[in-house]
Amino acid sequence: MVRIRFRREGSRHQPFYRMVVAEKESPRDGRFLEVIGHYNPRTQPATIDVKEDRLFHWMKAGAVPSDSAQQVLKTCGAWERWERVQKGETAEAVLASRPAAVEVDPRTRREPGTSARPSKKKAKKAAEAEPKAEA
Repeated sequence: MVRIRFRREGSRHQPFYRMVVAEKESPRDGRFLEVIGHYNPRTQPATIDVKEDRLFHWMKAGAVPSDSAQQVLKTCGAWERWERVQKGETAEAVLASRPAAVEVDPRTRREPGTSARPSKKKAKKAAEAEPKAEA
């Protein structure tokens, strides 16, 4: 049985995932048939990139998404487009109605221009700048 599932990539504590088509019996990070997308939950918002034409091809061939892959497909809207294809719309028309991709910096979960935590010097200057309340 062919499954659409995630393959874990990235270093320790910094995971990102590739959406792959693989045999059900193959290991999580083992042999796969094709990479059809990427998912990075560490960005804000999460980065989801799916080759929907290949997704539809494999699903027509009988591939079944795992629970986590199906949840991500619902989040990005690909699952709704797949249901429209099943009801009889052409795949080309459905793919043309996709929204534009959102640009996100994949290296960080933070907004651009902000640091993870303020430096000690900046925190000290901010504390000194505050007027002290007299008791």
